[in-house]
Amino acid sequence: MKPIPSKVLIILAFIAIYIIWGSTYLLNKIAVTELPAFFLASVRFFFSSILLFGLAKITGAKIGISKRQLLNSLIVGFLFMVSGNGIFVWALKYLDSGFAALLASTHPLFVLIMMRLIDKKKMKTKSIIGVALGIIGMYLLVSQKEFVTDDDTLIGILMIFVCIIGWSYAGVFVAKADLPKSPLVSTGYQMAIASVLLAIISFALGEEWTSPLIWSSDVKWSMILLIIFGSIVAFTAFNYLLKEVSTEKVATSSYVNPIVALILGWYVLDEQLTTQSIIAAVILLAGVYFITSRKK
Repeated sequence: MKPIPSKVLIILAFIAIYIIWGSTYLLNKIAVTELPAFFLASVRFFFSSILLFGLAKITGAKIGISKRQLLNSLIVGFLFMVSGNGIFVWALKYLDSGFAALLASTHPLFVLIMMRLIDKKKMKTKSIIGVALGIIGMYLLVSQKEFVTDDDTLIGILMIFVCIIGWSYAGVFVAKADLPKSPLVSTGYQMAIASVLLAIISFALGEEWTSPLIWSSDVKWSMILLIIFGSIVAFTAFNYLLKEVSTEKVATSSYVNPIVALILGWYVLDEQLTTQSIIAAVILLAGVYFITSRKK
């Protein structure tokens, strides 16, 4: 059997992070209405890591890992999945999934700032325009009284920005870090480490752990889809792309994810979709376009 050409793999990987990740906002929102956030994330990544290592073994990938790779996997797992996912899911208890996805669409803006701080490179004109549009879009989004109703909402917004900062740094870090060559093995270690860390946080916060047997059918299906597609397919595709293309190109998933999330949140959960949110989305995504379309 002939191997799949790298260009085809890259296209398929982009489709995965565009569409699948856009739907995970809805799936996490459904699950977190019934399950504690850190427990949910820990269970998701535990089963995902087992399946990933199984697939790696079947495909003949080397499971062994060096001390440096283990340390880097710990850093990336914490930033991507503990901070970037666990806290994000917790924030969804207080925010609509579409609203949270729009906040997350500022990811390329923070990636650009991280690269500016780390690589000391001067911003191009398009980048400056993109940052300005991003700030305007963020202001329009978070200034809506319909969504920012109490202190819990404000805390949720703040925590999402903390997640985005960690996620952005992790994206820049992964591009240069020594990690296992196999995306399956690399993602498997990150998720296994994150699962343990999330479980520790869950126990420390006194979250109630429940058996999947008593979960509702909606939560069960959400968890299955999060494990198979949201974790295994999308995260593996994400790690693969970070090694094959530039970090900024990978960040273009922020174009599509919020649109998918907004439509699904409105259609499935009947979430509010205001005119100001639509205007903010257009401005934010225009800013993302200017940032990610700039020439190197």
